[in-house]
Amino acid sequence: METGGEHMADRVEIFEVGPRDGLQNEKRMIATETKVALVDLLSGAGFRRIECASFVSPKWVPQMADSGDVLDRIARAPGVSYAALTPNMKGLERALAAGADEVAVFGAASEGFSRANINASVDEGLARFVPVCEAAREAGVPVRGYVSCVVECPFDGAVAPKDVARVVAALRDMGCYEVSLGDTIGRGTPEAVDAMLAVVLDEMAANRLAGHFHDTSGRALENVGVAIERGLRVFDAAVGGLGGCPYAPGAAGNVATEAVHDFVTAQGFETGLDAAILAEAGRLARSMRAA
Repeated sequence: METGGEHMADRVEIFEVGPRDGLQNEKRMIATETKVALVDLLSGAGFRRIECASFVSPKWVPQMADSGDVLDRIARAPGVSYAALTPNMKGLERALAAGADEVAVFGAASEGFSRANINASVDEGLARFVPVCEAAREAGVPVRGYVSCVVECPFDGAVAPKDVARVVAALRDMGCYEVSLGDTIGRGTPEAVDAMLAVVLDEMAANRLAGHFHDTSGRALENVGVAIERGLRVFDAAVGGLGGCPYAPGAAGNVATEAVHDFVTAQGFETGLDAAILAEAGRLARSMRAA
């Protein structure tokens, strides 16, 4: 497929998750205006999608309590979709009221992580998403799915690829337009990621899957490379390498947007991103983490 002479296969999209997945784990409360400044900077960098809100209980993730204010105050750039995480109907209602362009639901491939994260089994968690996806569809808002612990779980150890594929299929059947595969604790080896993708691709095509790698073991870029070989062209990343996971002790941050950009650009892919703005956003993100 060509558009304007450019092969779509030559493009890699980075889905920016720093303002949500990155910041949610920061202990120090970050001012709403600082979050808005980060999103506004990223809006000018060339991203098509930026995740900047999470309508979960403030009791569990206090850093995201101002998500509605962030969505209200950002300067929305044309052509950019501003995404919010919505674990339940209440979260969806708040996200729609705040004007989220798309929403996301998040399941886990392992029972141990599901219980720690949402106090429910994998199947119970998936069942909760059915009405959320239906209501989002009625509202005309796209839903993205996340799967946590696609190769390894901090509680259960190695995760079987078939368990990941089952959750991906369930999210697909609910109407998720794309499913993001998360190596939540960053222990995934390229071999394990490749084996997982080999099975998951039987359930969902590569052009509807995204990779979400943490760099805990310093192998996130190798895993991006394996996923590219399998046909994936969308990767979640956080500017400045922000974030971890509150339910995965010791999990270092998401792979840095700048690193993924440099890695795929060196392989000849276009990202459509402005490296100078990315560098500026990275400095701001790191200052939010360090302060």
